[in-house]
Amino acid sequence: MSGGALCEPTNSVAPKLDLAGCAPLCPHPVATACTLAADTHGDSHFLSEEQMLVSAITHQHRPTWRSAAVAIVTTLAASLLTSEIGQARAEPGHREVMLVGNNWEGVADIIESTEDFAKIGRINLIPDKDQRLREIYLNPIKLAYFLGIRETVGEGHDQYIDDMYTAPDGSAIVVSRPSFADVVSVDSGTGQVKWRFPVSGNRADHMAVSPDGSRIAVSASTSNTVHVLDIDNGTELGTFATGDKPHENVFTTDNKIWNMAIGEVNTGLDHPALDFTKGDRKITIADATTFKVIKTIDMRERLDAFGQPSLSDAVRPVAFTPDESKMYFQVSFFNGFLEYDVVTDTILRLAELPKNPKTSNERNTYVNDSRHHGMSMNPSGNKLCIAGTMDDYATVVDRATLTAGPLVPAAKPYWATVSGDGKACVISESAADQVSVIDFATGNKVTSIPVGDHPQRIRIGNLPQGWKTPPA
Repeated sequence: MSGGALCEPTNSVAPKLDLAGCAPLCPHPVATACTLAADTHGDSHFLSEEQMLVSAITHQHRPTWRSAAVAIVTTLAASLLTSEIGQARAEPGHREVMLVGNNWEGVADIIESTEDFAKIGRINLIPDKDQRLREIYLNPIKLAYFLGIRETVGEGHDQYIDDMYTAPDGSAIVVSRPSFADVVSVDSGTGQVKWRFPVSGNRADHMAVSPDGSRIAVSASTSNTVHVLDIDNGTELGTFATGDKPHENVFTTDNKIWNMAIGEVNTGLDHPALDFTKGDRKITIADATTFKVIKTIDMRERLDAFGQPSLSDAVRPVAFTPDESKMYFQVSFFNGFLEYDVVTDTILRLAELPKNPKTSNERNTYVNDSRHHGMSMNPSGNKLCIAGTMDDYATVVDRATLTAGPLVPAAKPYWATVSGDGKACVISESAADQVSVIDFATGNKVTSIPVGDHPQRIRIGNLPQGWKTPPA
């Protein structure tokens, strides 16, 4: 083995792999094997050449890569887009911040979006908890779903925060709350609820904000519906139907909303032979003004054509290139991701990332069917940041070659986003109650910031200059 050095753990909160303070695992850009560090008990282990291989499988009919043209288009597009679609830079009188949603606690930590990512304050996003619980316990159907969420997707906990964005003027934080099956706007100054929208069905999930910041799209995961709301007053502007269990939403700059339906992820029927029990998994693309469905994409057909019939067609987190011509996506049960050409409607490449030898290959041990869950792309479009959830690491991947950089130890990382200046990837370590910052240029960890109970979603937002934690 070469290209890495064994080192002892230096973090007090250590996942299965601990490389904090170590040199990069793969300093050579084409290294296929690297040394892993001591685990939390001090016993060293290595990954084999096969386990550490990061493979870029290219479809035999893939169009010729025209790197110069792509580089020009990507650079131009990156200059027009911010690090996250729909997240405008702070206006005068406001400050750009980073929101960290602590799902099991119901409180969001507010931290700096760049530099040292220092803590600014906290805000309770379930100020109406007692009222909601009274309603739930007086309604047998609501109670059944509430307890069901706790025992399945909640891993024994109530899910209070799935996703959140700030209003354009920074006056409120809008949050989807799975266990309460709603979306609420919480006043950033007083901490009180400004408006509430109960979603159809019994669980709210991922959201997205429109490029101008005026609208929110939220998945109602038990009714197979996406609601589009006015961010200022919660008025429903429209809906559209999706596949089973709508999950992530993305507004694109051509006035479309992409929704990814992941199917049933809460049963133990995870063997490939039982794949038919997972339901209708597909991407639904709707017009963002009329909410008419324009197109649906069944990745099963595309995966089969690409020669990957064994991969799940449940599309999880995605990341678009700055010009939105390519989409990278994760799928259930898989340690890696795929590249999809939006224009030609074909899968081009597959990247298989390292497996942690301490992670079971039993599918029913993965949280909500996700082996890897979380990805983002830097503004220039040449690096991807991947959260290797069940494999307890995050890594920065070169988009041109699909080769992974250092494997940064992380305790069940569940999301990846981009810092306000675009220089770093920020991941939520849900099992360590912290977020960690990884430099896009080097692939190395810069710092970690302790947050609340089970951080998941991380978003860039704007709050008034001088904002402080609201009074309790």
